[in-house]
Amino acid sequence: MSRACGSGQGNAYHSRGPLHIYTSLNQISNFTSKMFAKNSIASKGKTVLSRHLNRSVVGKRFLSSFSLALTDEQQAFKELARSFARDVMMPKSAEYDQSGEFPQEIFKQAWELGLVNTHIPVEQGGMGLHCLDGVIISEEFAYACTGMSTAIEANLLAAMPVIIGGNKEQKDNYLGRLLEAPIQAAYGVSEPGAGSDVAAIQTRADKKGDEYVINGSKTWITNGGRAQESGGWYFVLAVTDPEASAGKRMTGFVIDADTPGIEVGAKLKNMGQKCSDTRPIYFEDVVVKKENILGEVGQGFRLAMGAFDFTRPPVAIGAVGLARRAMDEAKQYALERKTMGAPIAQHQAVSFMLADMAMGIEASRLLTYKAANIIDAGTKNTMYASMAKAFAADHANKCATDAVQIFGGAGFNTDYPVEKLMRDAKIFQLYEGTSQIQRLIISREMMGQDLSP
Repeated sequence: MSRACGSGQGNAYHSRGPLHIYTSLNQISNFTSKMFAKNSIASKGKTVLSRHLNRSVVGKRFLSSFSLALTDEQQAFKELARSFARDVMMPKSAEYDQSGEFPQEIFKQAWELGLVNTHIPVEQGGMGLHCLDGVIISEEFAYACTGMSTAIEANLLAAMPVIIGGNKEQKDNYLGRLLEAPIQAAYGVSEPGAGSDVAAIQTRADKKGDEYVINGSKTWITNGGRAQESGGWYFVLAVTDPEASAGKRMTGFVIDADTPGIEVGAKLKNMGQKCSDTRPIYFEDVVVKKENILGEVGQGFRLAMGAFDFTRPPVAIGAVGLARRAMDEAKQYALERKTMGAPIAQHQAVSFMLADMAMGIEASRLLTYKAANIIDAGTKNTMYASMAKAFAADHANKCATDAVQIFGGAGFNTDYPVEKLMRDAKIFQLYEGTSQIQRLIISREMMGQDLSP
């Protein structure tokens, strides 16, 4: 997880100019071609997307304007992601939840379809999709299984500090590797004594000539083990000047996961999202070169926090996807289950719970789209990203709890999917900043802003 709280700016990512959807769709078409012979979803995705390949969209979509309508290209991405989620991910959801195994085969198939690492810039060979495009895809994954969607999308959090602060050589190397093979990367910030309070981290990086020696430990690291097993890498935040202020005492490093001195701990057994690979990582005299520094010495806190403006909307939409799944399961059950001679959906006590689910899901999605659209326009979205994350996370937990309630005793049983949704939902109120930390960020940000429309 390593998803601590914080605010920051991720706008360096957006200095590249207009969307490159035309290039992106060609990329996906190439990926789907690989799967055509063995995967009907790839065939369907290729058919859907090919209709749009000859249509130039530069100048058609204005990032600074907010629209409730998806473009043809976004609709195509959504349809491809939905097909993959429903036909590939959902049938395996219960199996991976019970085994706790990392869904590498699912990850690989999504990677081959071009549905992983969609945020990597075109300059590094990626599709260069923006935040809004990514959340449209992410909601479909989360509807199927948020454990698998976290496993698929955790590369985003690790990559954002590189996108924001890396030089060309670092971007070409570390981002390029994510495109060359279905590997994982991890974001290493949280520590046993520093989750929400990132300024309290203790991992040290001491300068020795042209090198740094890192000692310390991280915990709750999503993809922590997989990054090492797959030949991936870590973003690591470490203290380089313990006497400096919180904003200048830390430096960000990008480090190969197989660097000597890095030890990965046992997988943590969590309540939900069990197939996500979450572990502690230990650093003992890990030697890294100064070339591994992202940005400048002392800029690590800014980089680590800046990633969240881009990654919190995808987390928020994950909660929306889970909430929508809970609503759909509860609605279907309420239409089938009868008491007192009528489907329980006709009882006001139940129908009002379903209505509350639907209202909150729509509000959560629109708030998330707004947060994504703002940062896509190159504007600071810190407050709205926190609003979306907190609101959607809280509502997802309510939807999951009410879904279990509507199912009654059956909802408490593993034969039905809603108990898993309830377990999976809780983490949305915790990682990438707790719901309380989001409110702290919102309260601070709003004091200096005019909130009139």
